[in-house]
Amino acid sequence: MYFIGLMSGTSMDGIDAALVRFGDPGVDLIATHEQPYPETLQHALRKAALTPVDEPIDNLGALDRQVGEHFRAAALDVLGESGLAADEITAIGSHGQTVRHQPDGPRPYTLQIGNPDIIAGGTGITTVADFRSADIAAGGQGAPLVPPFHEWLFGRGDVGRVIANIGGIANITVLPPGDAPVTGFDTGPGNTLLDAWARKHLKQPFDRRGAWAATGTIDEALLERMLAYEYFELPPPKSTGVEEFNPVWLERFGAPGNPEDIQASLAELTARSIAQHIETHATGTGEVFVCGGGARNHDLMARLARNLPATTVDTTAAVGLDPDWVEAIAFAWLAMRTVNGQTGNLPTVTGASRKVVLGTIHSP
Repeated sequence: MYFIGLMSGTSMDGIDAALVRFGDPGVDLIATHEQPYPETLQHALRKAALTPVDEPIDNLGALDRQVGEHFRAAALDVLGESGLAADEITAIGSHGQTVRHQPDGPRPYTLQIGNPDIIAGGTGITTVADFRSADIAAGGQGAPLVPPFHEWLFGRGDVGRVIANIGGIANITVLPPGDAPVTGFDTGPGNTLLDAWARKHLKQPFDRRGAWAATGTIDEALLERMLAYEYFELPPPKSTGVEEFNPVWLERFGAPGNPEDIQASLAELTARSIAQHIETHATGTGEVFVCGGGARNHDLMARLARNLPATTVDTTAAVGLDPDWVEAIAFAWLAMRTVNGQTGNLPTVTGASRKVVLGTIHSP
């Protein structure tokens, strides 16, 4: 059966689309497509996420439709690149675009926009969306949701294995050897602070391959203040987002000095916070495989390796899957689970009271 996975993460820069065929186990990656958001949409999404009290309901409704139209276009483009017909695709799994994630509030919720009925109606393909709400309703964090896919695809080795997804926010999946339960959680910022600093000082969407950060010197005092932030000390299950880690968060610590030194310090923050969480909550880890945009950041990968000197650090390409497409494929896999009536969350990861079937199904 063929499935399409659509993913836009906390970087809010565009959509990854992957068309796949699943085996048992294993996945054939048939076609891929990157659909960048227009700059105006990126700005509107970041504004909605960071200043929600300033956003009228009409703005959010319009964004829901606009994002849905971009997701529909991404699905049609990857379908066209595959050479397959719409009636050959069992379902689309659409993560949508997170604009607010509040799993620890008095009334926990998470909000992903990108109207799935626009996707289903515009493609003629059944679309599964809103994957996170069912887990939150069961008392979980609603994130991360990719660990069961990581276990299914990458399995377990003779030593502890961690899959680190470095998107806007970083998360890890802990795959211990033997029968110990799989765990996972958000470790904190991935690329989000790095990208925001690059937009401000380089006037570019990101620091390509971390070349700018590599020219800077770490401000150890600033780094120490940032690492003392309470989120890093919280035990899992836990998840976070750009609501917490954003330029306003950085300002509270003071960021004097050269911009490239701040960039180097932010890169080290990402690498060191991931490494410290692995050392604390995934003892015995021998292998770390990185996916997401951070896998292309050479400086960040080098920093992670230096912080984990006794551990092999590589990308998921080393275990069979291009790191750029892991998350999009994960939501195709979750859509397959949903249409088959199978559960998709792991309570040992999210803290939910039970396993549940994730997502809502939208017919074309």
